[in-house]
Amino acid sequence: MAETHRPLVICAPEPRTLDLIFTPQALARLKATYRIVEADPENIAGLGDDVLGECRYIIGQPPLSAETLARLTALRCILNVESNLINNMPYEVLFARGIYVVTTGQVFAEPVAELGLAMALNIARGIVDADVDFREGRERWGGEGNAKARLLSGADVGIIGFGDLGKALNRVLSGFRTKTRVYDPWMPASILIDHGVQPSSLEEVLSESDFIFVVAAATSENQHFLGADAFAGMRPGAAFILLSRANVVDFGALMAAVASGHIVAASDVFPDEPLPLDHPVRNLKGFLRSAHRAGALDSAFKKMGDMVLEDMDLMDRDLPPMRCKRAERETVSRMRSKPVTVN
Repeated sequence: MAETHRPLVICAPEPRTLDLIFTPQALARLKATYRIVEADPENIAGLGDDVLGECRYIIGQPPLSAETLARLTALRCILNVESNLINNMPYEVLFARGIYVVTTGQVFAEPVAELGLAMALNIARGIVDADVDFREGRERWGGEGNAKARLLSGADVGIIGFGDLGKALNRVLSGFRTKTRVYDPWMPASILIDHGVQPSSLEEVLSESDFIFVVAAATSENQHFLGADAFAGMRPGAAFILLSRANVVDFGALMAAVASGHIVAASDVFPDEPLPLDHPVRNLKGFLRSAHRAGALDSAFKKMGDMVLEDMDLMDRDLPPMRCKRAERETVSRMRSKPVTVN
């Protein structure tokens, strides 16, 4: 394809890189099919009108003003590989012009769900603590090592949020024959029923579950909505597993509930990342910690590039994107997840 006839793509995928999200073969295909302009996401406006006027796709989620967007006259789609939909562009203008905004975030659903399952099993069987005891020569053999052990199989499970991650979590739990209740105010009851789960109120999920998984996206409506009252309403000894974003939880209240012995908890996300070395959660007994690593597998990152290429190919043929998840007009401006800074 002649150089001047190849569509132009602005690549600003920070904090990702093209090498992270594309296999060598996929990156070669990207560069063979498109003219690539790599840019600082904070300075898209500084690109010349010749670049902005010809840009068909943007890979990344750089901040865009209405003025910059007006110069992007050929733009068809913003392919967000940061994965959080950030309120940093005039979505109403994008929708009015028929420009797609899509996200590759679903690539993280399965790996995050698997880590959530691992956390639940660890809490149920005390795997990490038993390993530490063994290393230090104070292990307890046989039944003596199972004083607090329980089964995940047949347990009452609650899931808060039922997007891509909630559905993936439900799939990995299916072999454990759990009774699963779900709270998601954005999801019709019939869809939950079709997935074999019981539509429930937040109070029912909290009070009737042995294991509670929080996979709700952070929005303008649910900041810190799980606080002291929520934790007090949980069953004594129940496990609270946080996998989505820390700002849906009152983290201080969560730590207090664990410190009191009322519940146990696990989290892959924290209010500040990286977490300060003197943060009290680091030494909190009954709290299992993971450094926001649940989804960060190379295989997941590489799926992003494949999805981007497939959707750009569809749009090159005047078809809608189908692999990535489209931002919705009614909900995109409500998203409040913090941008990631570490892959």
